[in-house]
Amino acid sequence: MVLAAGLGKRMRPITDTMPKPLVRVAGKTLLDWGLDSLAVAGVTKAVVNVHYFPEQIVAHLASRRKPETVISDESEGLLDSAGGIVKALPMLGQKPFYIINADTFWIDAGTPNLKRLALAWDETRMDVLLMLADPASATGHSGTTDFLLKADGTLARALGDPAGLIYAGAAILHPRIFAEATAMPHSLNLYFDRAIAAGRLHGMAMEGRWITVGTPDALAPAEAAVADALAQAV
Repeated sequence: MVLAAGLGKRMRPITDTMPKPLVRVAGKTLLDWGLDSLAVAGVTKAVVNVHYFPEQIVAHLASRRKPETVISDESEGLLDSAGGIVKALPMLGQKPFYIINADTFWIDAGTPNLKRLALAWDETRMDVLLMLADPASATGHSGTTDFLLKADGTLARALGDPAGLIYAGAAILHPRIFAEATAMPHSLNLYFDRAIAAGRLHGMAMEGRWITVGTPDALAPAEAAVADALAQAV
């Protein structure tokens, strides 16, 4: 599932006339960066939730073939990260699935990170597996760290600890964590914290360059980071 329903307020004035997922970096929309990563990982179907300028995202996706995209319409009201997933569960099925944020992306180095995430997934030990970025390999991140990665792969909240890692906006979830949930506005952080308490929130450090675009002035550094990462990959 691609979480693409946000308002993108910090990207104004660009997002006064378009949804943030359609902002372009290095000639490609943020949404396509994410969908291309899913396609490379072998994903054949992606659910994309929409709310702000939904018709623009629907029209844009009409030209894509891989992965097949299905719309989860939140035009009547935003449901936040977890509520949006709960609404889309009938389209996602009963097996573990990827989620990615539509406003962050990455340049792989070696084996694609989403494939590495799938290889690391173990539903007997995990309810959630997060992809994490080292601040040293991140561009555009203005916040603190999110999680501490323990030797056994489990996570704890970093609370800004400089030794921590950043949640890279990609994960694998098992739908069982939403067994009692309703499609009301609420955040994935609730489920992350429950998984931490149960010892079932795990993490994997990504390889390559992670890029987030939160404000218009982050576009130029993002373009430069893409060019640099691709040049190093040649």
